[in-house]
This record gives sequence, structure tokens and C-alpha cells, in this order.
Amino acid sequence: MDTTDRQIKFNASGYCNHCSEYLRLVLKDERDSKTSAASLKSILATIKKAGEDQEYDCVIGISGGVDSTYLAYLVVEEFGLRPLAIHLDNGWNSKLAVKNIQNILRKLTIDLETHVIDWEEFKSLQKAYFSASVIDIEAITDHAINATLYQVADDNNVKYILKGFNNVTEKIMPKSWTFNKNDLVNINDINRQFGTIELNTYPSLGVERLRHFEKDRNIQTVFPYNFMAFDKHEAKKVIMEKLSWVDYGGKHYESVFTRFYQGYILPRKFNVDKRKAHYSNLICAGSMTREAALKELTSDPYEKELIREDYQYVIKKLGYTEEEFENILNAPVKSHFDYKTDLKSKIYKKLISPTNPLVSLIKKLKK
Repeated sequence: MDTTDRQIKFNASGYCNHCSEYLRLVLKDERDSKTSAASLKSILATIKKAGEDQEYDCVIGISGGVDSTYLAYLVVEEFGLRPLAIHLDNGWNSKLAVKNIQNILRKLTIDLETHVIDWEEFKSLQKAYFSASVIDIEAITDHAINATLYQVADDNNVKYILKGFNNVTEKIMPKSWTFNKNDLVNINDINRQFGTIELNTYPSLGVERLRHFEKDRNIQTVFPYNFMAFDKHEAKKVIMEKLSWVDYGGKHYESVFTRFYQGYILPRKFNVDKRKAHYSNLICAGSMTREAALKELTSDPYEKELIREDYQYVIKKLGYTEEEFENILNAPVKSHFDYKTDLKSKIYKKLISPTNPLVSLIKKLKK
């Protein structure tokens, strides 16, 4: 990590705040390892009990990436649960992702529901985010995934959503490089100012709906990886051997747009290389050396020829001319806070945990 994260701080020993926070977390996890194992066992028993009379006892998202694939494997083969898999198709799946998903479902015998977003609505929303010149263009996909997971769980009377997020490989990520995925106020304001189509079918969540699902419908989200030792390299080996999974060559590169966004748009327009955060997580976890990470960072995020292909594919699919897209990439960067946001709302403050990093941000906004 370096000062491309504008909020980074280094201590006298040269450790940045991200690594210091990570190491504190890891030490805590090591102290609580026995408790965590017992907690996971208890949670799984509760999930099975709650789903006894239902066709499914949990809902999982499936993208074809490492985290969701390995979770699907664990849920069936290790945890003994009966999941319903949900895949959100936003129009940007790679062919390899589709093949990986097919292999996963066939080998694990998991039922799948695929929710296809209305392409014209989603295209308009993506272009609105480009026009707004904000950094987290992927927030609209993450938001739709979460909305769909909650809705499908509720439709099937399932009380537990299992996700593949984990502190070991995803703890480090500067706040300035992303934004609150559930900020429907922000999404709607950006679409109102720059979109060309009303969002009539786009899967939306937001503060009120999230509260309804969590409080009224008692749907809970569980992150199993945070209760167990998680090694991404070992996870890859398992899913390659057991599920014939094929590597994409980058984190979340199962999506053509995500690959282009992380590998080209972020470095060029926002001076952000997410590999720095991804590799820092692996270094702290002991899965990668700092020297190897620095060497990797001297190369392009992915092959130049594929970047050129993706560039042409993306602008054609979104309906831009090359001149229009270059103007977008060269436009001044704006903050998500230049648009309406629910981060100042009283409801949002009540919903988020005191340990959530957004709390400190809200305190600053209040001042």
C-alpha cells in the first residue's frame, strides 16, 4: 500500500494503518480460533434447524469466482446444507464464468436461479455512473446482487444467506476506493441526474428494505470464512480438483466489465491499482511475499491485447464512440458525496454496527 490511498497513515515502524488493523484482527482471530470453530458449528446447526421444513435451508450467491465457488463446495460437501444458488446476470459474464458455474452446479447438484437484469436499464445506469465521474461504478452490481439474495431468500422462506467474504483476503481496502454498496439514495440521485431510463425493474435494496428483511423477516447473513482458516491458494486447488474450475487470472475477473474496470479504468482515471490492496491482504496472510507482490505490480494488470479487446467490446456494448469514452476517462473525478447519500440519515446510523468503518465517516460528516 502507498499514498495512492490519500488517507493512508504510517507508524514509526513503517507499518500502514491497513496492515496494523489487519494484524490486530489476525491476532484476535488466532486467540478466538477455538471459539470460532464452535461458533460455526452452532451456526450451521441453527441453519439446519431453521430450514427443516423447507426445500432449502440457505441461499448462496454464485459468480464463478474463487470465493463463491469454494463456498458452494463447503456448503454442500463439508457443511451438509441444502442451498439454493443465485446468479445475477448483468450482461457482462465471461464465457469462462458461465462454464465454471455450469460445472459447479452439476458436480454439487445445486439448484440455481439466474436473475437477468434488464439490459437497457442497467446500461443506462452504468453510463450514468460514468457521467457522474465517481469511482465505485461496480456498486450498482453489488447492490443488485444483495437485493436479489434477500428477495429470493424471502420468497423461499429461507432465513440465512451465506457469503464468501472473508477478513483474511479482503480486509484491506481503502475506503476512498469504494463506496457504500447499499446507498440507494446515491444510486437514485446519480440515475436521476444522468440516466436516461427509469429504474423500474432494477433490483433495489436500500436502508428501509434491508431493515425489513433483517428485522421483520429475520433474514441473517453469515460469513463462514471468518470462522475458519481460509487460504485462497488451497481453496483454488480444491475447486480445480473437485469441480474442474478454471482460473480467470485476476480477482473478480469472471466479469468482462470488472476485469476492464479494475485493470484499466481504475488505474487510468482514478490512479487506483486494486492489486495493491489484494496483494497486501495476501502478504499479511502469509500467502505471498512482499517481493513477489512488488514484482507483480511492475507488470500490467492483464494482457495488453486483451485490454485492447475489452476496450472495444465495452464501448461498443455501452454505445459510446471512442471519442466519447476518452472524454469520460479524462473528465475530472468527482466524489460520491457530490450527490445525495443516505449516510447522514438517522435510520442508517441505527442500522450499522459501531465497529463499521462508516461510523467514523458519519461522525466527520456530522461535524
